[in-house]
Amino acid sequence: MSDGLPVVTVRRAAGPVRAVVLVLHGGAERGLSPTKPWRLAYLRMVPLAKAVHRVARKRGAEVWQLRNRVRGWNAPDLDPVKDARWALERIHAEHPGVPIILIGHSMGGRVAFRVADDPAVVAVCGLAPWTPAKEPVGALDGRTVLIVHGTSDRMTDPAESFFYAGRAQPGASRLARFEVAAEGHAMLRRAAVWTRLVVAFVLDVVSGESEDETLASAWTKPAPERLRIPV
Repeated sequence: MSDGLPVVTVRRAAGPVRAVVLVLHGGAERGLSPTKPWRLAYLRMVPLAKAVHRVARKRGAEVWQLRNRVRGWNAPDLDPVKDARWALERIHAEHPGVPIILIGHSMGGRVAFRVADDPAVVAVCGLAPWTPAKEPVGALDGRTVLIVHGTSDRMTDPAESFFYAGRAQPGASRLARFEVAAEGHAMLRRAAVWTRLVVAFVLDVVSGESEDETLASAWTKPAPERLRIPV
């Protein structure tokens, strides 16, 4: 960790930057130990960030992957929220006015939902997100939102993300929530499904072109059906 600051890895766009994707990793409810680059929560997001970059860089998307200072959520300090806002400030400085897409796993999903109130954020993706019962939803107003949760997740409760999505849906510009059958919290049993949905989501937001029929059809479903789409 450099000077007590978070660390960000930037994968550049191929040509002019049309959007920035900020990738946020998971963590623990409490923990002040440094987030080392070999931590599994951080490592799990590396291949996902690379997959997004590999496809979306040709559409002008730059991918920033954040590594938090410490492991925990650490209420009331909310360390990862501070780190995400630090990264957003740097994106604004380097790419003023460029739209931002947030992708977060587990605790990172909760962070993404919190910092989506940044004016540049246009879309948010929460993967197996940690969404306690009273988690606020107002930051998602006017945003395009994708939530994906495994039905066998024992770390974060799929039922909680379902109720969270229901509360967020009226204010969101678009919202769809997928349930990945027989999948746990680490997103490893059916990794290709998670990657496919995330990449399709980013392409849809960046270029308006969805290359995945599963996601494209999700936006057209009746509102209640969009909250529990099996995949």
